[in-house]
Amino acid sequence: MRTLIVILVVALAVPALLGAQGAPAQAKPATAPPAPAAAQAKPAPPAKPAPVEAQAPPPAPAGGQPADAYNYEALGRRDPFLTLITSGAKPVTSVRGEGIAGLSVNEMSVRGVMQSRGGFIAVVVGPDNKTYMIHQGDKLLDGVVRAVNAEGLVVVQEVNDPLSLVKQREVSKKLRSLEAKE
Repeated sequence: MRTLIVILVVALAVPALLGAQGAPAQAKPATAPPAPAAAQAKPAPPAKPAPVEAQAPPPAPAGGQPADAYNYEALGRRDPFLTLITSGAKPVTSVRGEGIAGLSVNEMSVRGVMQSRGGFIAVVVGPDNKTYMIHQGDKLLDGVVRAVNAEGLVVVQEVNDPLSLVKQREVSKKLRSLEAKE
């Protein structure tokens, strides 16, 4: 806004100063030889400044940003104004599946173990208070059931910690009655 005002003041003041001094805008030097008649052209009258209302404001920069906005040029460097939390790989967002595929290892608790012809079956309760039957080899949200035994179940859980050297860990989920004794 200040630059617009300064430009307008200068544009209006310069012709007024030249007119006040009495010197025309385009004066011929006194020592210049006369030019041929064909080469002489009429000097253009001095341009009058346009009224303030008719002048258009300077065009806005591309992108709709104000003139005072700072544009960082990376040139292969990291932008220091961006957060470091989301600058890495895309955040891991898992879509919860239905049933057992939507259960996390930390959210479920083992309520019972049954024996059948094919082996043991674990009875677990999820955070939604629904009961699920889990067999060996079933896939969970963040792991796979490695074994179901008489004491509970063993799950190989995937570790999502980028600083951890271990990418999988073995978690043992025991029956509630056995957890209270230990």
